[in-house]
Amino acid sequence: MITTTETKLPRIKTALPGPKAKEVIAYDAKFMSPSLTRDYPLVAERAFGAIVEDPDGNTFLDFAAGIAVCSTGHCHPQVVAAIQKQAAEMIHIAGTDFYHRHMPEFAEKLVSTMPKSEKWKVFFGNSGTEAVEGAIKLARYHTKRDKLIAFYGCFHGRTLGSLSLTASKSTQRKYFGTLLGGVEHIPYPYAYRCAPGHTKETCGGEIIEMLEQQIFKRLFAPEEVAAIIVEPVQGEGGFIPAPLFFLQELQRICNKHGIMLIMDEVQAGMGRTGKWWASDHAGITPDILLTAKGIASGMPVAAFIAKESVMNWKVGSHGTTYGGNPVCLAAASATFDLIEGGLMANAEKVGNYIFSKISDWPNRFKIVGDVRGKGLMIGVEIVRDQRTKERAADLRDAVVDNAFHRGLLTLGSGENSIRVSPPLIIDEDQADCAIRILEESIREAEKKA
Repeated sequence: MITTTETKLPRIKTALPGPKAKEVIAYDAKFMSPSLTRDYPLVAERAFGAIVEDPDGNTFLDFAAGIAVCSTGHCHPQVVAAIQKQAAEMIHIAGTDFYHRHMPEFAEKLVSTMPKSEKWKVFFGNSGTEAVEGAIKLARYHTKRDKLIAFYGCFHGRTLGSLSLTASKSTQRKYFGTLLGGVEHIPYPYAYRCAPGHTKETCGGEIIEMLEQQIFKRLFAPEEVAAIIVEPVQGEGGFIPAPLFFLQELQRICNKHGIMLIMDEVQAGMGRTGKWWASDHAGITPDILLTAKGIASGMPVAAFIAKESVMNWKVGSHGTTYGGNPVCLAAASATFDLIEGGLMANAEKVGNYIFSKISDWPNRFKIVGDVRGKGLMIGVEIVRDQRTKERAADLRDAVVDNAFHRGLLTLGSGENSIRVSPPLIIDEDQADCAIRILEESIREAEKKA
């Protein structure tokens, strides 16, 4: 069993998956939905810090963090203590129907991260897709408009409203029929694949021109648009940061036309990029900001934070049964304190350290096309040919699998990128270990190129 005194680095004792892990995999296949995406056969039995242990005693360094959820690591003692204390006092009361102090207390913490030029209100849910659904409703309610603009490559969730905004993989939409009307998608600025002549700082100017000169003139007028929703760093799309000027231009357009600017920070937010919110790097003020995943160290909490002038809907317009659950908010509050107390600064520090070690990978490895990101949200794009930038999903998958067999957990992102999104607690020794394993895994995959 993992303890605080044991190794913080991986240790592989058996062939993977081991015999006990194989039993769980077979058990899972018998009862679980086949829609779940398992990239490799990790069976998690217990976890602590940045280490995950399987039932055969193999330990793995976790650079996936439950899809950027376990921001304080696994089972952080302060988070566990907060959960246990609250569970002994009150597990649930419906915040839709009654009051409890945990909601305004944590809402006040979230509001403290937002620009002081505005007053803010908060609505709690259980998942990122719920936050998106609520933001859609609020934007339409507030503006009395119905059109929505999102971006190719984006992922906003899998319920039907949020799925209408998602444009990541066709399989996520296939066979689900007619989705929400009034949604238009436009390209997302992708610096590595931008037109020649553009830099990471200038990519996206033509998209702004398309929006103003094509979408608004040929499809629908800006006064029909309720909201533009954007990920400041695309998560599932490939860990692609939007240029800061691009986010600033979106704000200009939204302010000009009374359109709600919605920042989807479900994956990028809560300290992961070295600031509370990835959009903070651009110095903008969204009308609505969405957060979930890393907000509560693994407990199901989501929120959308909106300007007080925007969240002006009437009683009964929106509600939730479990959103704002006392136990979940206790975990969220402890998580917030830890991030504010040093983990956000650590994300910036260790993220910069990792970048200093891997930024030259495109020069060192023929299948690495690009390294990008902010803080501990780093994308590594794998290509077959650096000159043509041909995507190499098979080589990316090989790198991820090779890393797993060496004791490092990562996830794919986009068509051909690897996401590096460890808990915000990692140190330089763990970063060095992950870098070494990834380099070994890339070299092995290159043999197949």
